[in-house]
Amino acid sequence: MSTPVERIDTAGTPSDGPLAGITVVALEQAVSAPMCTRTLADLGARVIKVENPNGGDFARHYDDVANGMAAHFVWVNRGKESITIDLKSTAGMAVLHRLLDGADVLVSNLAPGSTAKMGIGPDDLADRHPDLIVVEIDGYGPGGPLSHKRAYDLLAQAESGACAITGYPDAPAKPGPPMADVCSGLYSAISILSLMVGQGRDGERRQRGGAVAVSLFDTMAELMGYALNYTRHTGIDQEPRGMGSPAVAPYGAYATADGQKVVLGTTNDREWQRLSTEILQRGDLAADPRFTRNAGRVEHRDQLDAAIGDWCSNHDLLDIQKAADAAGIGNARFNLPSDVIAHPHLAERDRWREVDTPNGPIPAILPPPVIAGFDPVMGPIPGLGEHTDSVLAGLGLGADDIAELRAQGAVGPAFDR
Repeated sequence: MSTPVERIDTAGTPSDGPLAGITVVALEQAVSAPMCTRTLADLGARVIKVENPNGGDFARHYDDVANGMAAHFVWVNRGKESITIDLKSTAGMAVLHRLLDGADVLVSNLAPGSTAKMGIGPDDLADRHPDLIVVEIDGYGPGGPLSHKRAYDLLAQAESGACAITGYPDAPAKPGPPMADVCSGLYSAISILSLMVGQGRDGERRQRGGAVAVSLFDTMAELMGYALNYTRHTGIDQEPRGMGSPAVAPYGAYATADGQKVVLGTTNDREWQRLSTEILQRGDLAADPRFTRNAGRVEHRDQLDAAIGDWCSNHDLLDIQKAADAAGIGNARFNLPSDVIAHPHLAERDRWREVDTPNGPIPAILPPPVIAGFDPVMGPIPGLGEHTDSVLAGLGLGADDIAELRAQGAVGPAFDR
């Protein structure tokens, strides 16, 4: 089942978002930096994505399921302009510096040490482009024994312990969404916005430029806050609980009589009392001193899960959810991605749009923030090098200049839609 989507008019350059007038240059691959810059683009910033003429962002080629394009790429690259530059060439690097002359932000997530080797590390840019905000996203951050290592989402999640608290005791797993990548990108966007606020409004700058380093490992260490605190103060490595939680009980997924799964959870003792008396009709469980406090319920979670599972197996999902809502107990339906695409809560709240691509429009979900009086820009997804000529022309280069750069191999071929 497909969900109807509303078409966005993507003609022209966005100029009415909160970040209108801000120019971001991106040297990015995969998800972390592209998520950062897509967030800024949705808020109205101009994002110029600098790509290698030989294939560009490697996430373009992960698969071809989205109208011939990769699902990862179309997710985190809307609203950007793609320019292909060979940064190993002197002429190509000169073009990059011309871009940075007029930019407010540079975001990169290249291999460790790459920008320094290219002469565009934060220290280099502080001298040549002192007003530029420079953000580098990498695996482990500078100054440690792992700083030299490449890192991807799975590697950072494994190194940080996140995989050890996901899945089951005998089957650890990586959390499904790329948490290290996405959250590092969002922390980077937050940092950029904070520096912009620090620079002042209406041109009255309190500071200029700024350097930001965000690592996937540090991001995951932050997201592991509860688990790390628990282990530090108890000496116990908590085991993963699948759809449950090691911290609270009851909390998990239960099979229903009509072949579905309901997720039920309690977060305090009062909720447990309501669940046991009003839903399960089990006053004996409510009165049992083993279950009075959360710590006891965690210790005896197997008995509670058995009781709740038995009750749910004799009731349909809709009836369980109605009873849980009436008792003020949090609940949800266990959904597959295909269920979420057709989810009525998204449809009725008009959360789908269409964005343009070189291969025709595709559906996209609106970004999470709902800002009064502002519609997210959600501009087109660029083809590789699609905007090379227009961006170069905007730098004051004429047709002959562009042709000469192309002949030198400093920029990629002209884009043919």
